Amino acid sequence: MSARALALALVISLLTASGAGAQSQQPAPDPTKEAGRINARLSMEYLKRGQLQVAQEKIEKALKQNPHDVNVQLSAGLVYERLLDNKKAEKHYRQAVREDSESPEALNALATFLCRNDQQAKGEAMFLKAAANPIYRTPFVAYTNAGVCARSAGRLEQAERYLRQALSFQVDYPETYAQLAGVLHERSSDLQARAFVERFLAVAPATPDMLLLGHNIEVALKDTGAAAGFRDRLRNEFPESSQAREAQELANRNPG
Repeated sequence: MSARALALALVISLLTASGAGAQSQQPAPDPTKEAGRINARLSMEYLKRGQLQVAQEKIEKALKQNPHDVNVQLSAGLVYERLLDNKKAEKHYRQAVREDSESPEALNALATFLCRNDQQAKGEAMFLKAAANPIYRTPFVAYTNAGVCARSAGRLEQAERYLRQALSFQVDYPETYAQLAGVLHERSSDLQARAFVERFLAVAPATPDMLLLGHNIEVALKDTGAAAGFRDRLRNEFPESSQAREAQELANRNPG
C-alpha cells in the first residue's frame, strides 16, 4: 500500500470512529458541526471512488461548517492533494496539527505529505513524534512510514533502523516486511531480504511488486530456480503486469 493510500485509509477510519463517538457520547451535538463531520466523511467516500469534483464540494461545505475539527482538516488536505493543489493541501494538514498538536493522525498525515514533497527530515521528525505518543495505537505504522521517508531520501541505513523499530511493536505488519525486503536488497543484504519477502508472502496476498522484488533478490543470489519460480508466479497470477514483463526481459537478457 502506498503512503497516500495509507493516509487515506487512516483518515477514513478515524472519521468513521469519530462519527460513532459523536452519536454515543454527545446526545445533542451541534447540528452545524455534525453536518461538517458528515460532509467530511462523504468527501472521503467520493475521493475513494475518484469523484474528485464531488469530494471537493463536500469538503468545502465541511470546512465552512466545522473548520476547527481535526478530521475535517485532514480530509481537506487529502482532497486538495489529489487535486494537485499542494499549497492548499499543506495548509490544511498544518491546520490539523494546529488544532491538535498531539494528534498522531494529524502528525502522520502532515509527515507523509512532507516526505512526498522532498522535506524528508521534517517528515521523519513528525513520524517519530507520532510514534512516541502513548495514546497512538499503531506506532509501527509511524515507524514504517519513517522508514519509507528515509528510504526515499536514499538514507538506507536509517531506513532499516526505523523499520526494525516498527517490528519491535508489531511483528506481522506486511508493509514493514515489504519495505525491509526492499531496503535490504538495495543494501545488497539479499539473504536477509529473501527472508522478509518470505515473511510478507506468509501473511499477505502476493502483489506484482513483491513478486518482482523476490525475483530480483533471487537473481542477485544466483538462485536460478527460485528466480524462475517468481517469474512463473508473475506470469500466472499477474500476466498483464509490467512487473511480469520486466522479470521476463531480465531473464531474456541473462539466460544463464
